[in-house]
Amino acid sequence: MSTTPQQQSAQEAREKYILAFNATMIQIWQERITLLDVIDTGALLRSPLSLPVKADGRFFEVTLSQAFLEYGLWQDYGVGRETPRGNSGDLGRAKKRKRRPWFSKKYYASFLNLRDFLGENIGQEFQGIIADTFARTNKI
Repeated sequence: MSTTPQQQSAQEAREKYILAFNATMIQIWQERITLLDVIDTGALLRSPLSLPVKADGRFFEVTLSQAFLEYGLWQDYGVGRETPRGNSGDLGRAKKRKRRPWFSKKYYASFLNLRDFLGENIGQEFQGIIADTFARTNKI
């Protein structure tokens, strides 16, 4: 089955959106790390990267991968070496870690935006396919 110009345009829009999503997430994470001063050596700031997008040619099924140092999650949740497993949450010490949420909030909101865009874009392409099918059937 050949693709119509509308289908090709929709596929290109999905590809562009997904690649922009990856680039934007890296930028947001680096800005949040800087803003929240989650910087000691700078290793976490330099670590976020987007891995190659795995997708079928039509971008109906997409696998996104990002990577950063595990240390970043400790900062996001406000835990670290001083926090033993099974702790009730009260360390009873003067030094308590403060949560610096650089990762999770923005990521989840952006992921929902990506979901909504893909749903709308693929739905519109499907409508076009059905409309073309009915138009061809009525011409016979």
